[in-house]
Amino acid sequence: MTRLDSAIRRLTAQRDSLDWATQLTAPEGVVLELGLGNGRTYDHLRTRLPRREIYVFERSPAAHPDCMPPDPYLIVGDIFETLPVFIERFGPGAAALIHTDIGTGDEEANRKLALRLAPLLEALLQPGGILLADRAFAMPSCADISSETGIAEGRYFAYRRTGESPVSRSRLEAIGR
Repeated sequence: MTRLDSAIRRLTAQRDSLDWATQLTAPEGVVLELGLGNGRTYDHLRTRLPRREIYVFERSPAAHPDCMPPDPYLIVGDIFETLPVFIERFGPGAAALIHTDIGTGDEEANRKLALRLAPLLEALLQPGGILLADRAFAMPSCADISSETGIAEGRYFAYRRTGESPVSRSRLEAIGR
């Protein structure tokens, strides 16, 4: 498979996963986009969920000007510093939908990122909330529902919050350090 074919397959899986999830997203709760990039998925989310509050986390915003979120919804900085502050502000269980696509080409670094990020994302998801991701996550209170998306196994990942978060406030504070 060429790199072009791989990119097309990845973007198609991403779009189809977002379309699937936005149909199932609870009417209450915020939507989070972790990693703005050039703004494609944010633009897709705001089109599919036009009346929703969508908060975007980005270390260094450089999106197309038409795809920048309004200032109050763009949270700039290191995600391990900004997410704990967001949880303090909105509380655990605030998110109906979280989409994350913030990895790199380094699989070991991606694995470590997912391990460190999982407790924060798990804490943010409301019961029934959905996490879509470009990588696998281990979250005890979430079920892997990737097979429900219709996307090829291992191409994109989906999780639904099934129970209360086992993440304590002190654990969240420790993760932010």
